[in-house]
Amino acid sequence: MATRVPKEHPALAAIRKSGASKVKVAVSDIDGILRGKYLHRDKFYGAADSGFGFCDVVFGWDAHDNCYDNTTVTGWQHGFPDALARLDLNTHRQVPWDGNVNFFLGEFINADGSPFPVCPRQTLKRVLKRAEKLGVQPMTGMEFEWFNFVETPQSWAEKRGVAPTPLTPGMFGYSLLRMADNRPFFNALMDEMLAFGVPIEGLHTETGPGVYEAAIAFSDALEQADRAILFKTGAREIGKRYGIMPSFMAKWNQQYPGCSGHLHQSLSDGKKNLFYDAKSPRSMSKLFESYLAGQVACLMEFAPMFWPTINSYKRLVDGFWAPVKPTWGLDNRTASFRVIAGSPKATRLETRCPGADVNPYLAAAALIAAGLHGVEKGLKLTAPPITGTNQGADNVPRAPRTLIETTRNFRESAIARDWLGDTFVDHFAATREWEWRQWQDAVTDWELKRYFEII
Repeated sequence: MATRVPKEHPALAAIRKSGASKVKVAVSDIDGILRGKYLHRDKFYGAADSGFGFCDVVFGWDAHDNCYDNTTVTGWQHGFPDALARLDLNTHRQVPWDGNVNFFLGEFINADGSPFPVCPRQTLKRVLKRAEKLGVQPMTGMEFEWFNFVETPQSWAEKRGVAPTPLTPGMFGYSLLRMADNRPFFNALMDEMLAFGVPIEGLHTETGPGVYEAAIAFSDALEQADRAILFKTGAREIGKRYGIMPSFMAKWNQQYPGCSGHLHQSLSDGKKNLFYDAKSPRSMSKLFESYLAGQVACLMEFAPMFWPTINSYKRLVDGFWAPVKPTWGLDNRTASFRVIAGSPKATRLETRCPGADVNPYLAAAALIAAGLHGVEKGLKLTAPPITGTNQGADNVPRAPRTLIETTRNFRESAIARDWLGDTFVDHFAATREWEWRQWQDAVTDWELKRYFEII
């Protein structure tokens, strides 16, 4: 009997056929920044087969490459060795703005092939594996708001981080006129992101100078997180062609609304939306109610995963659109959890807490874990919906206003440890504590303006 030769993955076959000389690969660090490199085609084929070494410093330093002094998984004490990165061949796409170079996302594994415990993509996959055991498939869609500036890295460095120039003036949401001011950039986002495998359902201007909002097409949760992290990087790379610097900071200016990273969610059995129930007065299934009850009850225990920076908490201002209490409402944009209940296809939950500064893998992992906790425990939705602007939320505690408060809660959370593992919780909490200490040591322009002359 002839030996059957395993069929080569279509992505590999396509690259061999094209004769491409190089491939681009990337992995997510803790902050959701893509760290990557080009690989020669021969190196790539080996990496595709058995993985490749990638310095584990990507989990041992912050957004500005300063090494943490309080982590144990990686650090100076280990000498920053290579960790094993594995490419996900199903993430294959070509980069339209980089000569259509072939591109893959990767994730980290241990030597025995098990998931590397602090890898963000693996953290989301851990949650999704537990969802699979429950017989459900989380489906998600992310929305990002972000400001755009007429800056380059050089001009921004010369300004020393002060007074960036917005792309357009004024507060002009849903403006066709402002879209026309930078039509080539606007169209490039729509067209090139689609060619990159990141389809955008809608793109429009938001309220604020130079601010846009994009909604990424709904998909399974892992694919959505991949699309989201690629969108943020891709928008920055496309912007460079036009002298535009996008910023996904949660709140860049006290005068203007912050930037959200809303996450829409539903659960599927592979055929239908399990959140919909035509017999329910609200069209909400009991499963949907338990999922929502889980988020209402314990989402704040995961807060550093969707409010990950010092700046995240500047967005949580009363009356500025960002919800500040764990409340839910029926099609109410002032609530943290907006229930959109109607047709079998469209019924879903929009969690409005996260900002645009999230690591998409970690934000999705946190939200889905909180919801599935409610499903596992069969939680009842006892909290009534709010109406208007937080009407009915008088006795609901406000969200913490600092990263260190949420980090301490996260570190002590038995639910977070159950879903994410002790190693991840301890490591991520340490990275947020580091971030807090950097802020504590900083002397800001606010302090200079307030105290320099007078005190």
